[in-house]
Amino acid sequence: MSNTSSKGGNGVQALFSILVIPIALLIGFLIWKFVMGNPAGFEGGDTEKGPLNGNLMATMYKGGILVPVLICCFLTCITFAIERFITIGKSKGTGRIDVFISKVRTAMANGDLNAAKAECAKQRGSIANVVSAGIDAYRMMENEKDLDKERKILAIQKELEEATTLELPMLSKNLVIISTIASIATLLGLLGTVMGMIKAFQALATAGAPDAVALSTGISEALINTALGVLSSATAIVFYNLFTSKIDNITYGIDEAGYSIVQSFAARNKN
Repeated sequence: MSNTSSKGGNGVQALFSILVIPIALLIGFLIWKFVMGNPAGFEGGDTEKGPLNGNLMATMYKGGILVPVLICCFLTCITFAIERFITIGKSKGTGRIDVFISKVRTAMANGDLNAAKAECAKQRGSIANVVSAGIDAYRMMENEKDLDKERKILAIQKELEEATTLELPMLSKNLVIISTIASIATLLGLLGTVMGMIKAFQALATAGAPDAVALSTGISEALINTALGVLSSATAIVFYNLFTSKIDNITYGIDEAGYSIVQSFAARNKN
């Protein structure tokens, strides 16, 4: 039953990951076209003319077609950041990791496997799942008469490693998208700026006489792309580092709990 629900949950998460980017791109285009491109923000109500003085949204609209792509990057980053906050929060469980490990260590030292399992049921999350699997292996090896101590310890360690392998991929899922946004958002912004600068200088060359106002307006519009790119990239970098740190803490907790289980078994089965 748990495998079926797990597969169903993975299917929903996979569908979510697939749909986020195209939906964010659609939202970005709608924002660019109808919010930033509202005719009320332009001279004479014409989007082909310059934006009204001080109208930031209209100025951003003039950044060009890469603006909705950069909005998509930012929205995608925020969406996956929220999703990771929820997923990693659940993986940590209901209580503090260090307190949970301390309780499990005490229960294992006293040989009270039922108390340790009860703590896992209370804690829930990835660490609790791994510890629970380790306790089950511990209990099996205590009743196993055909294996020596070393083989029993190896069997417990193998069970802990397998349980960890099942849990960790869910923690890092979608982080690759956030890291990709951190890498490409600034480049997309620079591309938009270069394209805008080319258009500005082309317009200046066509006009003949130098027009400082037109040139400065064109440059400011082009730099909108860089600003959006830097904002998206900086946001992605912050979230990526934050989630990586959280995952490292959970991984450390899993390793510490697994070590406690193995040491407890070794101490109680000295012969």
